[in-house]
Amino acid sequence: MSLMRNLGIAAAAAAVIGSMALFTVDQRERALVLRFGEVKRLIENPGLYFKVPFADQVLHIEGRTFMWSSDDKAVQVSDKQRYLVDAITLARVQDVQKFRETVGADLDLARARIETRLDAALRQTYGKRTFEAALSKDRDVMMQEIRDQVRGEAQALGIQIVDVRIRRTDLMKEVQEATFERMKSERLAEAQDLRGKGAAMNTQMKAEADRKALEMTSEANRQAEVIRGEGDAERVRVFADATRKDPEFYAFYRSMEAYAQSLANRDTTLVLNPDSDFFKYFGAQGVKRPEMAPTP
Repeated sequence: MSLMRNLGIAAAAAAVIGSMALFTVDQRERALVLRFGEVKRLIENPGLYFKVPFADQVLHIEGRTFMWSSDDKAVQVSDKQRYLVDAITLARVQDVQKFRETVGADLDLARARIETRLDAALRQTYGKRTFEAALSKDRDVMMQEIRDQVRGEAQALGIQIVDVRIRRTDLMKEVQEATFERMKSERLAEAQDLRGKGAAMNTQMKAEADRKALEMTSEANRQAEVIRGEGDAERVRVFADATRKDPEFYAFYRSMEAYAQSLANRDTTLVLNPDSDFFKYFGAQGVKRPEMAPTP
């Protein structure tokens, strides 16, 4: 029984030691095998590996690209205005041994050191430009400048900076309200200027329309007078032709018009000599009036 117990204990101890000698590396990571603090192996491929129990220590290190978010970074642009910037840093561990030697393979410590350099790069890059430039096509150039400035610090830690992106550039709260009021005043002044220009254009267009209407009316009146004069001339010519062709008929026609005008009012009283030429056409048609004998 004692022998069986001892064999069982030995088997259990062997199993424990065997399990301590095995370790796995995930496809998302890399591993350093340390022996009494000294790097013995770098494992970059996933799989099952062996180590010396109690002597070797396995340090697992992130192998994927990771992202750091840096929010509310205060910067000042060339026009002395202060803004808040949100940035995103994409990075990966490039040199595993250097990463372990410099920051002890501690991502939080590495981030703190890189963010210090990122703050300086943001202030330096924004300080050379206006706020409008940060919102224009210069934005891409600015992000490249910031990335290049941070890369040197990161490489010294064994970290590769893949990219730095600016997510937000906004006014600080203490200047935001004043800036909005200034923008509002500028828009109101611009609107007032546009209204003034519109009113001036309206007056000009109205005066031009009145001038054209007056010119058209004057031209129409002139043409009407010309046509009226031509009509009167034609009327006179027709009467003249009629008079020359039949003077007796013309005299008769004129007498009828005089009768119509003189006798139109029933209250009209005419005191005339019956032998007056006015009554020439009163009497029998075609019969001449007898001539009166001269009074002795």
